[in-house]
Amino acid sequence: MGDIIRLLPDSVANQIAAGEVIQRPASAVKELLENSVDAGASKIQLIIEDAGKVLIQVIDNGKGMSENDARMCFERHATSKIETADQLFAINTKGFRGEAMASIAAVAQVEMKTRTEDNPIGVQINIAGSKIQKQEACQTPVGTSTSVKNLFFNVPARRNFLKSNQVEMRHIMDEFIRVALPHTNIEMSLHHDGDEIFHLKAGKLRQRIVELFGKGFNEKLVPISEETSIAKISGFVGKPDFARKKRGEQFFFVNDRFIKSGYLNHAIASAYDDLLQEKMHPAYFVFFEVNPSFIDINIHPTKTEIKFEDEKSVYAILRSATRQSLGKYNISPTLDFDQEMSITFPPPPKNVTMFQPELPVKQSGSVSAKGAHSAAMVNSRTEGWAAKPEDDWQKLYEGLQSQPQETTTVQSSMSVGGTEKKRTVQLHGRYILSTVKSGAIIIDQKRAHQRVIYEQIIRSLAMQQIPKQQQLFPINLELNSADSKTLSGILDELKLFGIDIEPFGKNAFVIQGLATFIDENSVRDVIDEILEEYNSSGNLKGSKRQEKLAQAMARKAAIPYGKMLQEEEMTQLIDELFACDLPYTAPNGKPTLITLGLDELEKRFG
Repeated sequence: MGDIIRLLPDSVANQIAAGEVIQRPASAVKELLENSVDAGASKIQLIIEDAGKVLIQVIDNGKGMSENDARMCFERHATSKIETADQLFAINTKGFRGEAMASIAAVAQVEMKTRTEDNPIGVQINIAGSKIQKQEACQTPVGTSTSVKNLFFNVPARRNFLKSNQVEMRHIMDEFIRVALPHTNIEMSLHHDGDEIFHLKAGKLRQRIVELFGKGFNEKLVPISEETSIAKISGFVGKPDFARKKRGEQFFFVNDRFIKSGYLNHAIASAYDDLLQEKMHPAYFVFFEVNPSFIDINIHPTKTEIKFEDEKSVYAILRSATRQSLGKYNISPTLDFDQEMSITFPPPPKNVTMFQPELPVKQSGSVSAKGAHSAAMVNSRTEGWAAKPEDDWQKLYEGLQSQPQETTTVQSSMSVGGTEKKRTVQLHGRYILSTVKSGAIIIDQKRAHQRVIYEQIIRSLAMQQIPKQQQLFPINLELNSADSKTLSGILDELKLFGIDIEPFGKNAFVIQGLATFIDENSVRDVIDEILEEYNSSGNLKGSKRQEKLAQAMARKAAIPYGKMLQEEEMTQLIDELFACDLPYTAPNGKPTLITLGLDELEKRFG
């Protein structure tokens, strides 16, 4: 048998490397921006056309390259950042692997113009598919201009896997932000298809955060600071009041390099214990200064993963610094025992007859603890409203043990013409229990409402008639630049879904009308959910995408858990659910209800 192992040609080897380093246009943007930072630039321009598929151009005023360096930078594992293996553990630059330019040149048509300060003439190099096409002298300012054209022109399969322009542009903006945040001393700008998205002046971190995410962020930030022998921590964390259901503005930087770390994110989250509602996420912009020898960044080609020498200590320091910061700025809750023990019941609505349930009574004639609690609650809301302060109402609770507050609303049955109406019970603000001939059904109120809204949207889309109403007062909405860019591209689509929205200045929008199933107080959550769904499934077309967006709208517009419902509301929801085409499952496929037959109940009771 002959020899079968042989060296791959450079062009093939470069494409394999490119598959790891350059996964989408945003990957090339990241590498080019980091090269400009390493070159000592004080001004960087990023120019994008067609979401990076046609053009990615980065222009900087850094130190530039000589003719030989410009040629060498396109060779694999050619770098100016390190010379020995020991230097891998003392890295202070963004790049060091020597793969980026070779990988980009393997899958795109690249034109580079560069000049150093001590050379009156620069050099221009054109390369495509790893092959040099032209190299000549040229007039160009000090610094480097790199144009990446027709990305993946020779890898059509990779190009076909790219998502919509809105999604790819969002990834590009994310990479731009990750470089812009830690380098506030650099003036940076981003243009897309002739529009200026960002123009960031050199300044301080708070100023840059506001420029990137909107003026409203200024009041949301709390400074964080801690210095130990292991790490120095600085930056900002968000006030709990401004936490969002969508993971958005969460950034960790180690020595000015953006990293992802679920472990450190858990440290932040645990510092917010008891300060946030369930599934709410705070914003944070946290910067670590660590001795390079205490970390390993050579884990993945993207360099967004990092390993600390002493992770547990870093975790503890971060958690402590976050809690200290929140407490220092009076964010942590305080206990007011007078207020804690004071309970005020609001008066009942006028012209409403309050139902008084039957109370369990012991043989001795005394009311049981649970029954007395219910009686007291009912009486306090009916006859007791006219009672004077000096009335001896405390006697209702004499001799009773403290009972937890009930979260179950019970609506009793009534006899009308000899026919008993169905009993409807709400359990813990989450489930609806209703009787049927064969037993009982338990309905998840949120999932049921999601199914109702989802089918309403789908039917309305088919008829192009979503019911909506004009807002008496327009709703103003301000987004960060990334979300604003995405939203601007789908305004017409949102109008099909009953959201009458228009641009209202840079990164601002005004909502004049809403679909009847969207509450104006939840419209921001609905928009956020649509953007998140769109970013994750933006490559879908036509009805598939409409289904995904309809699911997103239904998730956020549905009745939330914890909301107490009146009998009429529960009855209406049940009727609407069983009028649906698929009443037994929510849009995500999970069940909306379960049934309990009389036979099953009898078995359970033995």
